[in-house]
Amino acid sequence: MADSKQTVDEQAQAAIRRHRQEGKQRQFALWIGALILGGILGTLGIQPLNELFNFVATVFTRLFQFVAVPTIALAVITTLSALGAQENTGRIFGHAVTYTLLTTVSAAAIGLALYLWIAPGNLPADVVGAGVSDVPVQKLGSLSYYDHFLSVIPNNFVQPFATGNVLSVMLVSAAVGLALAFMPKTENRQALVRVLYGAQELLFTLIRALLFILPVGILAFAGQLTAQIAAGVIVGALGQYVAVVLGGNVIQFFVVLPLFLLVRGLNPVHVFRKMSPALAVALFTKSSAGTLPVTLASAENNLQVDRRVSRFVLPICTTINMNGCAAFILVTSLFVMQNAGFDLSFGTMLAWLCIAVLAAVGNAGVPMGCYFLTLSLMSSIGAPIGLMGIILPIYAIIDMVETAENVWSDSCVCAMTDHDLQGKLGPAQKAQDGDPLFE
Repeated sequence: MADSKQTVDEQAQAAIRRHRQEGKQRQFALWIGALILGGILGTLGIQPLNELFNFVATVFTRLFQFVAVPTIALAVITTLSALGAQENTGRIFGHAVTYTLLTTVSAAAIGLALYLWIAPGNLPADVVGAGVSDVPVQKLGSLSYYDHFLSVIPNNFVQPFATGNVLSVMLVSAAVGLALAFMPKTENRQALVRVLYGAQELLFTLIRALLFILPVGILAFAGQLTAQIAAGVIVGALGQYVAVVLGGNVIQFFVVLPLFLLVRGLNPVHVFRKMSPALAVALFTKSSAGTLPVTLASAENNLQVDRRVSRFVLPICTTINMNGCAAFILVTSLFVMQNAGFDLSFGTMLAWLCIAVLAAVGNAGVPMGCYFLTLSLMSSIGAPIGLMGIILPIYAIIDMVETAENVWSDSCVCAMTDHDLQGKLGPAQKAQDGDPLFE
């Protein structure tokens, strides 16, 4: 009798798994269809339709930004509250940081190698002069490195969340999570933890609703991108610069990161396919922080990553694992300095490789974060930051590719960390445990 009941339960669970898998396939097909339709509509050049695409894309970007900050905060707090007093915390953090530094350095090195190989020429003097007034960013130059670090230290609890300062949110969340981990195991602590988990469940319910209507956003994002591409032309020295930036991103995306996965015994095609929803959202939102809810869902539901790993590694990687940003900062800095007449010795280039990696680690995962960070760096050394105005019209496309690479790198770091620590963290915590984000 017991065996018969067990067989019925197994059949029911198998049916549920098949239903979920079919739902994922339908959702993916719907996303691809929306992507293709949006691309076709964007080529028509209908102004009212393009304006509608811009409006819908802005709405979805704001919605992702709305849930991104609390997602980061609650994921870090709840994970550290459970792991902070355990040796697992150090294990997970050590693997994540090691892979982050390795992938980020490799991305910057590839950018430098391509820059030396393609050797972009200088822009015409009249074009450089025309761009000087295009970017009103002189105020950014007044920020020193001390100011940058002070901006991460909040003077009240609300400020980081109100301003969307991802580094500050991470700092506050880590402090709260560790404080909960080391608090005496009293009823008050348990009640506080239950409230936090309840808030996380509420947030995940909102995320599920957002994912349900996401095909509308993908359609708008695709139409917006196609219209932007159709309206611009990239030629000459600027085209060579773009070739270096995008070429480096492509090599890192399709060659280097898959090699990292292969070395660690993972199938890159499998990881890519399971994480593809997050990569698609990253491409269009241009925000790795804004994409985090979808990245978490894809990692835990599709890739079956242990939740203790994903909810600790992915929020951290959203801030520190910026492969695309490191390459952009290095290549753009060299291009601007070259056009400004700076002497670019090989030693100088290596020094800027280190600067680019460190700057990328501290960059916020928000739209145009790398662009403005590069502006600040160029201003700090006295380079004519008006040259950045020449890059601005095409940065939207660069930003999209960079963000997708950043999220792909986050996914790889998470997958490798989970693979390395399988069986070392105790019983696995998978998405089927009743998490409302994945029901």
